[in-house]
Amino acid sequence: MNVIIIEDEKPSARRLQRMLKELNVDAETMLHSVEEAIDWFQKNAHPDLIFLDIQLSDGLSFEIFEAVDIKSAVIFTTAYDEYALQAFKLNSIDYLLKPIDEEDLATAVEKYNSRTANRETQAVKLDFDDIKKLLVNPIEREYKKRFSVKVGQHLKLINIDDIECFYSENKGTYAYTNEGRNYLLDLTLEQLEEELEPHKFFRVSRKFIVNVNAIDDMISYTNSRLKIKLKTFKDGEIIVARERVKEFKDWLA
Repeated sequence: MNVIIIEDEKPSARRLQRMLKELNVDAETMLHSVEEAIDWFQKNAHPDLIFLDIQLSDGLSFEIFEAVDIKSAVIFTTAYDEYALQAFKLNSIDYLLKPIDEEDLATAVEKYNSRTANRETQAVKLDFDDIKKLLVNPIEREYKKRFSVKVGQHLKLINIDDIECFYSENKGTYAYTNEGRNYLLDLTLEQLEEELEPHKFFRVSRKFIVNVNAIDDMISYTNSRLKIKLKTFKDGEIIVARERVKEFKDWLA
């Protein structure tokens, strides 16, 4: 099965790619804008299945289908409320609300496999005008502004700008603040990737997500990796995984 992901938020795209990998589905190609997608479809054979975000950084993804005659099956991945997605049910394989649930993803992939096995048409026939009417006032994506953590018998609010990094340790996920404090969170790093502003936070490895404003120094490290030093975090080495170095540098630019 030839699969691509069209998603402007790179952390969300990487998370979806990993989740699909666990379902034995390889999505090697990831596109991040309407313009990039149109150019790619004009130059490459179209895939069997597209995981498609509705609103990309440079417009609605429907513009891709208006520019290129695409026959691929589509599974929408979106943060829009369910009321705005009823029109998609008849015209696509499925839609998945963010943050994407593993079971929902597996069900959507199975639905695609069943349709393919039954040799039903995979052509996408979207009524763009009707759908756009539902999206006249699109819902703005809201990212986390603060976290509520338990400290003894009290609850403490932590502003997102005060967090230097998030990291996992001993099956727990922690937020480290510029005050030098660690706070246990009831979230995984994968879930945090969906909740954090992608222009401010980057997952440099399986263990760390860092705040760009907290980076104090970057040093070349063994095997083409990078070591990051934050302003106050001293509890361990933060190493950018080799396969993420290029994307990390692009993110910094």
